[in-house]
Amino acid sequence: MDGARRAFAKHGYHRTTVAALEDEIGLSRGAIFSYFPSKLELFLALANVDQEHLMRVWLEGYEGVVRHLAEGDPDWLGAYLDVSRMLRNDPELRERWAKRNPELNEELERNFAARVAAGEIRDDLPLETIGRFLGLVYDGIALQLGAGFGEPIDVEGTIELLRSALAPK
Repeated sequence: MDGARRAFAKHGYHRTTVAALEDEIGLSRGAIFSYFPSKLELFLALANVDQEHLMRVWLEGYEGVVRHLAEGDPDWLGAYLDVSRMLRNDPELRERWAKRNPELNEELERNFAARVAAGEIRDDLPLETIGRFLGLVYDGIALQLGAGFGEPIDVEGTIELLRSALAPK
């Protein structure tokens, strides 16, 4: 998976050839595709592993996601951005992606509901709105880092802004 991540990060999904995968992974085409039936399936498995990891970090608190994105492996960001682009352009893939990890999605919803009930997060907005807001912030961080815009993210300042925005009224 690490080799595939490097190849997709370096070339993007569409420009990653089987030869590039072989070079980065260190396995033959036959060996690679004995694990995954296609390049798309390999890419989606990689993206799913990364997304699952991010969701588990999110379960520990939204602050950790900011740190994970800002301080994480830049190769991961390439796959993250490619998935977003692919989901936007492929309705069938978007529907398939939305159906993965339902248990983890439910756990995340329960976790946020518990944080609201405990008074850690404001309760005057629907959880969907709070989740969307956090997703926008996270996507913005990933986009800026992935595109190499400007200075590094001010992690602590960003977390402080999030705390302020989500603090109970």
